[in-house]
Amino acid sequence: METKNIRNVAILGHKGSGKTTLVESLAFNAKVIPQKGSIESKNTISDYTPDEQKRQCSIQTSIVPLEYNDHKVNLLDIPGGDDFIGEAIGITGVVKGAILVIDASVGIQVGTIKHYGMLRKKGVPTFIFVNKMDKEGIDFEMLLEDIRQRLGKEVISFCYPLGHDNQFDGFANAVDLKAHIYNGKECVEAEIYPDKRSRVLELNNTIVEEVAKTDDALMEKFFNGEGFTPEEIRDSLRKGVLSGELTPLIVGSATKNIGCQTLLNMLISYLPSPADLKPLEATDGEGNPKDVPTSVDQPVSAYVFKTTVDPYVGTVNYIKVCSGILKVGEDIVVGGETKRVSSLFSICGKTMNPVSEIMAGDIGGITKLDKVTTGSTLSSPKSVTIFKPVKYPTAVIFKAIELKNKNDESKLGPALAKIQLENPEFEVKRNHETKQLLIGGVSESYLNYVIEKLRVLYKIELNVEQPKIVYRESIKAVAEGDGRYVKQSGGSGFYGVVKMRFEPAEQNEFAEEVFGGAVPKNYFPAVEKGFYEATEKGLLAGFPVIGVKGVLVDGKYHSVDSNEQAFRMAAILAFKDAYMKCKPIILEPIIKIFVNIDSKFTGNVLSDLNSRRARIQNIQEKGNGSQEIEALIPEAEIIDYATKLKSLTQSSGFFNREFFSYEELPSFLTEQVIRDNKVE
Repeated sequence: METKNIRNVAILGHKGSGKTTLVESLAFNAKVIPQKGSIESKNTISDYTPDEQKRQCSIQTSIVPLEYNDHKVNLLDIPGGDDFIGEAIGITGVVKGAILVIDASVGIQVGTIKHYGMLRKKGVPTFIFVNKMDKEGIDFEMLLEDIRQRLGKEVISFCYPLGHDNQFDGFANAVDLKAHIYNGKECVEAEIYPDKRSRVLELNNTIVEEVAKTDDALMEKFFNGEGFTPEEIRDSLRKGVLSGELTPLIVGSATKNIGCQTLLNMLISYLPSPADLKPLEATDGEGNPKDVPTSVDQPVSAYVFKTTVDPYVGTVNYIKVCSGILKVGEDIVVGGETKRVSSLFSICGKTMNPVSEIMAGDIGGITKLDKVTTGSTLSSPKSVTIFKPVKYPTAVIFKAIELKNKNDESKLGPALAKIQLENPEFEVKRNHETKQLLIGGVSESYLNYVIEKLRVLYKIELNVEQPKIVYRESIKAVAEGDGRYVKQSGGSGFYGVVKMRFEPAEQNEFAEEVFGGAVPKNYFPAVEKGFYEATEKGLLAGFPVIGVKGVLVDGKYHSVDSNEQAFRMAAILAFKDAYMKCKPIILEPIIKIFVNIDSKFTGNVLSDLNSRRARIQNIQEKGNGSQEIEALIPEAEIIDYATKLKSLTQSSGFFNREFFSYEELPSFLTEQVIRDNKVE
């Protein structure tokens, strides 16, 4: 398929809006499948994993390519739940077309707004498909107004629902003024119902006005009362869709296959091919900027936008070929290493068919490439190209896991590594101070999904508990301490005596101010080693000590019994002697968070943050009625914040986090932390 005839289209929408059913209908219309599957029957192309069939919802992106009217449309069915938002972020970074599905019986939902905002931010031309119009009690005019109010005035209805006695049985295409009526089996062309014709003409006039705005010559024709040709209408609407000035809205029912044929035709007519896109930004092997046109005449380059681990095939990297032609048997460069392409596939749901090459602009799969992960770039050795990886959300909630059966230890590491490969926003880390193994994700329910997957798929049973906070200790005053390590028992003994001063500093450091050779220079490294060893465990609660400068000021040595061990131990004793005189304190980790919410929830969110000892740094307007709150907050206060934020914002809010610093723990909390740690 030529690059100009390819369309890459993401399908997004709130969970349960009917995305997977729409994919089935589009595949049926394109004659990819002889009959439609259903979620209830567990036989859809997209939701093919046992987990998806059990949950009756998508949990990973599926690719369904359609060949229709000499074009190839790669549909990417993306999970609608917040738990898998990383899938949406990764896919929308590589497509230039999208269908946002709305459940007409429910209206605008949290996922609708999130996904549309993401598409607008990334400049992805979008269609809105208002699904389930055959449900009872739907007021289309009210729904359309709500969509335009909450998503934007660029949303223009290209269709108008038709029906008798409030029963939806088709629609009128407001562009070509043709009706499509469902006869119980399929949609057939018919006349627009007389009582709906005036409203359809109003929508048509709105569309014509939008066409006129795209070109001065067309505007002149419009004011002169001249009509536009079908080509002028199509080309102008396409221009508006590509620029983001127009978001066409289509009505239908995926279950009854109403509106799906029209949608399929419009995807081809109005969405861009990869060849229409401006050159992609990248860097060469030296880090210099370069432009990459999407053309088969360019050196080959491809981007890995998703990775799965198949129990039979192994690791499968989903790729979009950005330029050139990727062929089996040729060499490519990945991460500075040259590798041989041994297998390429076209992917349709769970089916992988071997192919010999993938053209620029197309999507496919590649296997048997070690160390290739989501975000990797494959490119020609003669023209190295590196695309900037998509930025995924940070893990915001962590759980500590422990094996119930120690015999599963050899299985746990590989299982977690496979889950990480498939989910870039999933984090695994070992806290060596608390001895806990932590897993992190975007929500508590997502972590529950991971734990369930480990139990069912990998047969690993786990105990789960809250992560322990990693505190620090420091000092606020200057004090001196004496360290005397003297042991003599007949033979060669130990003799090391030091006097040291300890004072607050930006970071741990060692210095010496010894005069007259009281301590020979060759023992300074041993004293320094003892000092740093002593800071590994403070005397308040056993946490590492930071922000201390240890200064060796005096000491004594013995010509026979002194050695490095003696002076190392003497430094440790000096630290312990001075520590409680230095007014030690507990420091708690402070996290910087960026909270994205709808403006109407600002008051409740700020009130909750204040109750968590947060310090608000900035509140920034983000457009479309949303705000980003930047705040500094103790880590102990956000262990459960992901869940609380969803509750406060009706599941619409989300946040990212990063470590900021350590700060003194308030005195009213210090005693409790010390007691808790001593109990452990």
